[in-house]
Amino acid sequence: MQDASPKPLSIETIHEIRDNCLCLATQRAARVLARRFDRLFAPLSITNGQFSMMVALSGQWRPKLSELAQFLAMDQATMTAAVKALERRGLLTLAPDATDGRIRRPILTEEGARVVDQAAPLWKSEHAKLAIELEGQARAISALLAKI
Repeated sequence: MQDASPKPLSIETIHEIRDNCLCLATQRAARVLARRFDRLFAPLSITNGQFSMMVALSGQWRPKLSELAQFLAMDQATMTAAVKALERRGLLTLAPDATDGRIRRPILTEEGARVVDQAAPLWKSEHAKLAIELEGQARAISALLAKI
């Protein structure tokens, strides 16, 4: 017995998914925001993802690579590639853990800290514009998304 070909989705179903799918909406928004912030940081030769990683490393926290990956919701392979790119540029270094030499901890270099210092005011200004575009809901949207 031959299976019948699947029916195409109705236009109503397509519109329902387009208009109600949180996954699709967040993917689209993430792409738009990523391009926006990539353009912003282009003069500093970093991406929005690199900015986020370097900001995470700017304080007193000295995470293992696996902890940083978890914090940024990245898989291990992507984390490794991202760290290597920043290491090649001299923006961070990988230091062995004090108690376990197999563990590597990413640490910003002075140059990396300088780039973050230049990028942070750009981010602040652009984020203020975005907050206006989102009609003051940016913080609430961020808080809701953090619950996922």
